[in-house]
Amino acid sequence: MFSLEGKTALVTGARTGIGRALAVGLAAAGADLVLHGRDDDLDEVEAEVRKAGRQVSRWILDLSDPRRVPEAAERLGPIDVLVNNAGIIRRTPAAEHPYGSFREVLDVNLDAVFLLSQTVGTRMLARGSGKIIMIASMLSFQGGVNVPGYTASKHAVAGLTRALACEWAGSGVQVNAIAPGYIRTNNTERLRDDPAREAEIRARIPAGRWGAPEDLVGAAVFLASSASDYVNGHLLAVDGGWLAR
Repeated sequence: MFSLEGKTALVTGARTGIGRALAVGLAAAGADLVLHGRDDDLDEVEAEVRKAGRQVSRWILDLSDPRRVPEAAERLGPIDVLVNNAGIIRRTPAAEHPYGSFREVLDVNLDAVFLLSQTVGTRMLARGSGKIIMIASMLSFQGGVNVPGYTASKHAVAGLTRALACEWAGSGVQVNAIAPGYIRTNNTERLRDDPAREAEIRARIPAGRWGAPEDLVGAAVFLASSASDYVNGHLLAVDGGWLAR
């Protein structure tokens, strides 16, 4: 039920952090991988996928210009599982937040996600099967501080997940999202480097620790596999209990 043998998964932002962990985890479950990166610096994660005995290819594209996504995605082979992981964050108080920074975040975190989901999802609809996994956030539920663009984008990802699920579930395509809690990645480095803020965040997590990217693998395998065939439009929080407190 949880096997991904015979499936091909595309993971965006696969070089580091959550994307890398999910790519390796999906490979361990049996999937072949298409690794996306902004540039071709994917040697290490490719080696990990090959170590799992899976086939791997690369899809190099800068998602900051989302208008390029549909044409580039048309050149991809068949994709059974799409993981929309790539994202950026800009930290500035809202009163001073440059519109250019706000727009940069939306271009990558929302516009590119929609266009890639649309292009790959259309092929899934034609086949009558497919899995799309969005990477949402705790800021799909909350407001955050100093990250208005990121918060807006992740609220929008939650809405897009539900919207696509409403239209595509009846055609055999499941669209769901994982909402990570506070995970040790490049995006959270500035928070972890602030002793007061780091302690404040950790104190609110019932699990008593920051998450690791590998903590998300089980959720991704579930949502990518036939085990989740009747799960549609769901945001699965993997947060150490953050939302429960």
